[in-house]
This record gives sequence, C-alpha cells and structure tokens, in this order.
Amino acid sequence: MELFDQVPQFKAVEKEADTLLGYSVKALCLDDPDNRLSQTQFTQPCLYTVNMLHYFKRIADGGAPPAYLAGHSLGEYNALLAAGAFDFMTGLALVKKRGELMMRAKNGGMAAVIGLNSDRIAEFLEEYRFDSLDIANYNSPSQTVVAGPLLEIERATGILNDLPGCRCIPLPVSAAFHSRYMNEVSEAFAEFLDPFEFDEIRTPVISNVTGRPYPMGAGSQGIKALLVKQISHSVKWTESIRYLMGKGASVFEEIGPGIVLSRLNQQIQKETLPLIIDDEKDDPDSTSGTAGITAKKSDNGGATRSDVDSLSWRVSEKHGRPAERKIAPTSLGDPTFRKDYGIKYAYLTGSMYKGIASKEMVIAMGKAGLIGFLGTGGLRLDEIASAIQEIQAALDEGQAYGMNLLCDLSRPQLEEQTVALYLKYGVRKIEAAAYMQVTSPLVKYRLTGVHRAADGSIVCPNRILAKVSRPEVAAAFMEPAPIKLVEKLVADGQLSEMEAELGKSIPMAQDICVEADSGGHTDQGVAYVLMPAMLSLRDEIMSRYAYESPIRVGAAGGIGTPEAAAAAFTLGADFILTGSINQCSVEAGISDAVKDMLQEMDVQDTAYAPAGDMFELGAKVQVLKRGLFFPARANKLYELYQKYDSLEQIDEKTKNQIQEKYFKRSFEQVWEETRNYYLKDYPQEIEKAEKHPKHKMALIFKWYFVHATRLAMKGSEVQKVDYQVHCGPALGAFNRWVRGTELESWRHRRVVDLAERIMQGTADLLDRRFAAFTAEEVQ
Repeated sequence: MELFDQVPQFKAVEKEADTLLGYSVKALCLDDPDNRLSQTQFTQPCLYTVNMLHYFKRIADGGAPPAYLAGHSLGEYNALLAAGAFDFMTGLALVKKRGELMMRAKNGGMAAVIGLNSDRIAEFLEEYRFDSLDIANYNSPSQTVVAGPLLEIERATGILNDLPGCRCIPLPVSAAFHSRYMNEVSEAFAEFLDPFEFDEIRTPVISNVTGRPYPMGAGSQGIKALLVKQISHSVKWTESIRYLMGKGASVFEEIGPGIVLSRLNQQIQKETLPLIIDDEKDDPDSTSGTAGITAKKSDNGGATRSDVDSLSWRVSEKHGRPAERKIAPTSLGDPTFRKDYGIKYAYLTGSMYKGIASKEMVIAMGKAGLIGFLGTGGLRLDEIASAIQEIQAALDEGQAYGMNLLCDLSRPQLEEQTVALYLKYGVRKIEAAAYMQVTSPLVKYRLTGVHRAADGSIVCPNRILAKVSRPEVAAAFMEPAPIKLVEKLVADGQLSEMEAELGKSIPMAQDICVEADSGGHTDQGVAYVLMPAMLSLRDEIMSRYAYESPIRVGAAGGIGTPEAAAAAFTLGADFILTGSINQCSVEAGISDAVKDMLQEMDVQDTAYAPAGDMFELGAKVQVLKRGLFFPARANKLYELYQKYDSLEQIDEKTKNQIQEKYFKRSFEQVWEETRNYYLKDYPQEIEKAEKHPKHKMALIFKWYFVHATRLAMKGSEVQKVDYQVHCGPALGAFNRWVRGTELESWRHRRVVDLAERIMQGTADLLDRRFAAFTAEEVQ
C-alpha cells in the first residue's frame, strides 16, 4: 500500500492507467479474490507497474544512476523505461497488449530443468527426439527452461527426473513462452508496435534475444525488432550477465519485489567466467552468441527456481580499474565430473602405496565433500578389507571415497583377489595405476552391474579413474573392454550376456588422469606435451565411438601450487590430482621422521631410482635424495644386475660393500628371508631362482627396496640414510609457497586444508590474471 502512495510518478498517472487497463492495478495487487494475477494478461501489467514503483522510489531515495540495465523477459520493458526509451504509460500499453496476445496461446507448457547445463539439455532433446521442445530460458549455468506442447513437457519431465542429479519442475504457465509456438503472437505484436515511436536509449540495455546491448542510435525500428523477437526467442540471461561481467560490471542490484534474479546472478558469477568480447566485431545473431569468447565457461550452478516474467535489473560499474572476477574454486574443472563423484571441487588426492594415502586421509577428504584414494599397494587383503570397512563406517551415504588398484605383473592373482574384494564391499570408485594394458580383473570390475535405466541410458555402477602417461595406454582405457577378455569372462560365468553387450558402448574408464613427471612410478612425461596429445586422442576416440557421456581428462604430476594447478586447468584438465604434497601431512601414513625430512626439501631434492616392483624391467621411481643414499645405492644395484648374470660374477670388494653398507647383513641372510617369504605364497619364484642365478640375484637385490621402504615407514633411526621415500618436486614447490606461514610445519598440514589452499589460490590467481589481461585491453 505504502509503495503505491509514495511514488509521485504513479499517483500522477494512476487514473489514466486504470482507464487504459479497465481495472485498478493497485486494487488488484493488494486484493485479488478471483486469482486473476495468475493469468498473464493481468500479471504483466501489474508486474511492470510494481517494478516501476520500486525503480522510481529508489531514484527518489538518492540511488546512483546505473551503468547498464537489463531485465528478464517482461523486466526488459522496465529496463527500457528506465533507459528513457518510452514513458510509463507507453510501456503499460505495450505490456497490456503483450499479455493479452500471449494469453491466447494455448496447450503449451514450460519446465525448469535444474542440475544439467544447457549443452547437456540440448543433447538430451536430440537424443530422445523431443523435436517439439525448445530451450526458452538460459537462466543460470544449471537452470534452463524448456517449452513446448504440454504432453511433451510432461513426458520429458518424467525422463529428466530419473537422470542422476537432475530435477525437472513444470511451471504454472498457460503457454510455451519464448519458443517457436509464440511466432503468431510475435507477428501480431509487430503489427501493434508499428505506429509507436520510441526515444533514444540513454543507458545501455541488454537484450534478452542477443545477450548484448540494444544498438545505441538504432531508433524505434531497432527497439521494435528486438521486442518482437523476444516473445518467441530464448532469454539469454546467463550470457547477458557474463557479457556485463566482461564489461567490468561488479555490482548487480535487483529492482522489484523478491530476489529471484539475485540468486540466478550469484550462480552465474560463481560458476562462469566473464565474456570478453570486442563489441565492434561481435555479431551474436550470426554466431549463436559465442563470438569473441576468450574464456572457457564452466556450466554448473545451483539456482532453485525459474520465473518466466521476472524483474528488471540495474547494474553498476566500478570505474578506474578492471572488474573483479569472481572465479570460484567450484567452477574449475568439469562440472559433470564433480557431480558424478559427488564432490565440490574437481580435485582429488591420489593413492600412495603402503597406506601412505591412509584411511584417515580418505575419511577426511570424504567428510569435506572431496575424494581421496586409499593407497592399497603393498597391503595385505585383510588390511585392505579392514580399511574399507572403517572408511564406509566413518562416511555418510553420498560422501565419496575410492581405492587404488595397482598392476602387479609378478602376482596377477593378487589383482583378481583385490577386485573380488572391491565388488564384495561395494567399492564404486577405483584408481587404476601402473597398467600397460587392460586386464581381465579390470574388465570384470568395470562391467559388473552395468544395466540400462528406465530411460534407456546405460548405467555403470563402477567407475575407473585410470592414471596413464602414454597415449597407447590411454587409448586402451578410452576404448571399450577388449572383446576377447569379455568373452572369456562370460564363458566363465563372471559376466552376464547383457553386461557384455552393454560393455561395447562404454569406455573402460570414463576418467583418464594424465600423469606427468611425479613422485613414485614415473615415465618422466612433460605435462605441456602430454595434455594436448591426450585431449586430441580423447576427441578422436569420442568421435569414433560416440559414447553417451564424454570421457574426461585430468592432470597429475607436479601439482603443488596454485600456479601449477592453474596451468593444468588452462591446458584443459577436467580435474587435478595431487600426490606428493599430501605425503607431508598429518593424515599421511608414514613416519614422522620422513615428514620432518619432506618439509625441508626443495624442488631440486629428488632423483630417479629403479622401481623395486618392476626392477628387472628397468622402470623408474622418483624419490627424495636430500640427505639419503638410497637413490645412488638403488641405481648401483640395477647397474650390477644389468652387467652380471649372477652374484658370483661380482667382484669381492663390491659384494662386501653391498652386504656391509647397503644391506647390513649377508647375502645368505637376505636370501633366507626372501626365500621364506616367497615360499609361502609364490613358490614358483623360488623354483625359478634356483634354476636361474640372475633371477636369484634380482630377488636378493629387490629385498633392499622392500627393506628401505620399511625403514622409512617405521622412521627407524638405524640406516636412516637408506630410507626409500617416493616423492616429486611438487612438494618442494609447495614448501616454498607456504614458507613463513602456519603450514610451514607438516604438523599443521591437513589434506583438506591443502586442497582448499590450492583450489582457492588457483581461483584467485586466475582472477588476477584475467584482470591483468583486461587492464591491458583497456589501455
């Protein structure tokens, strides 16, 4: 009541407005016993009037003039009113006619789709052949409105609500607004507009149709053309706000009742990047609104509802410096990856063997809305089972966790037993590492439980994240399971015919983690070379197989600072995975003595050594070298293995050095311990060693690698120089980054804090970089 009485501009035209409408706007807004406000021919004039009252009251209260104006659907008329294109009564006549014409359209409906980005919705409409449905509103990165025949809206709603993470809500409207079904209304409105003349726009107004400003100086014809199109074209609200962000807009003020657009705008600012364009070269109509985009968008948000005929907006601009980009950590990486894994950041902690990536680490990550993978390599099956049960008991339903599955060429049966354990306990996410080819246990894990949903889509309960550093290995994981392995599993009764058939239509791994030079096993790959090659390979394979869901490619190796993470995301990574930095944290399952060493290391303090588990093959691991003899001694052992065919061929001086300095015991003692170990579970290794002296030498030398790991895990003060500590230079970079802060000491480093620091730091860094680029453009 007070609002109507406080605005002089309305009091002056109230009687004229009532005469034009044939009813009192004030009375209808304050008292609506017949529920007429739910009908669009009444809603539009009333909403236009109330928005006007709010705007003029704000001006009367001393509000600063806007730099830009924008309105959602009907709100665009209020924006044009505020920009001086026409007066209140002219605008009222326009919206009255608009509402009456739109009310004539029947048998149509609209629905808000929440949780899927617009590209995915377009794919859905095409895939399910909803040719009669149009996208009406691009409201936010994760809220899109579709429109069309009512029966088709109802059918689509049922299917969409069965999709994971998606909600589809029918809207209480009488027609399919902002779609092709309004073409006749547009034509009739064009005839109505013909005699009107409009003034020049004084303040830029963003058009729903183009997502760009109305052409300044275009006059009446330019305004009319866009108003006519607006009725039957999509509302590009997300693009409009991104355009304004790119122009330096940093303060958005909603004018009118409610905060619908404020919520949508917060999501857009949070989940997308500014749209940086050259207005002189931009032609949104000819390029579907994508011309001049220089920043990758991340379409994911969380708006909760749609309002087809919403309010006008005022946008203020900070002058004198580029706009503040509000890139959020949650906007980095691929949104579908975050949704599929149930995590808030596209950030994972990778596995580290012997439980260094401990159950405490996995639980901490899960409770924080993130995911970590347990380092199961080198653990007994009963230890893995116990850890799984503890993790599952500690985490609530929906909180994410994963397990590592490490390829073991010498003990393939261990892989089978581990997969059986994962299936038994319902482990749905694994990190597959050190594989050179796809194996039968991997196929069994991936395809077990694969089925079709009610909508016909393929559901894969078990996810594999494959860590790779070679294109040929990546290709094996990107392709469907090898037919011969699948047929063998079916013949053995381990997979059903249906699972085998559906397996032809899905990749072995939906997520490929490209591992550049890193701690532990490494091919010493370079991220700047690997990532483009893997992304190109992904695109080639996606084109070949046309999978329902895209393969995602992430990055690992060398990521220990925001700069490194930003580089990974800029290269196109859909997610990042960290390793070495987490080894120097409270939750890491390694000795305090090792953590004390690690927190002092620098970027140059690592070296390459033979991998104990693949010693004979010459595979390499990256290890800590500062203050340690292990790298040099391990390389010496491998050099001797390559040179000689037996221990007896090695000179006495060297043999004595190994036994006295390296092993601290005789070869005979080492062989006795090794023999007893292998006889228990792998007697074939002993049989082979007794026939082949070189193999016996290898088993004795490999004992040193196991021993060096045990020393490090226990933090033994004896033979401290022989610690084997897998680590990459990323930790040295991290140590430099946090020097002088509370995180300088590992005792204050918790894995969740590290994740937050890395991701927030990455978002802040990209904010600053984009701001700097914009500043250069302005200058």
